Amino acid sequence: MYFYGVLLKTEILNKLRSEALMLPEAERAELAHALVKSLDAPDDADASKAWEKEIPRRLVEIDVGTAKLIDRNEFRRRKQARIGS
Repeated sequence: MYFYGVLLKTEILNKLRSEALMLPEAERAELAHALVKSLDAPDDADASKAWEKEIPRRLVEIDVGTAKLIDRNEFRRRKQARIGS
């Protein structure tokens, strides 16, 4: 019975995959987004509130010229140095 259950799940997955791939691009993107979102942890209310304050603060710093910005190449260099790849 267990083997049948695994086989059935594989068949269902294959059918879903096949049907999903026949959807128009926009609908596939919407489905992909929903599936990925379903794997994410629940929203952290405290983090969301903190970012609601932090983002406007950073935008103001950029607008008034007090933010220290770096270009893409420098960002990549720093990232690679940090993670070692």
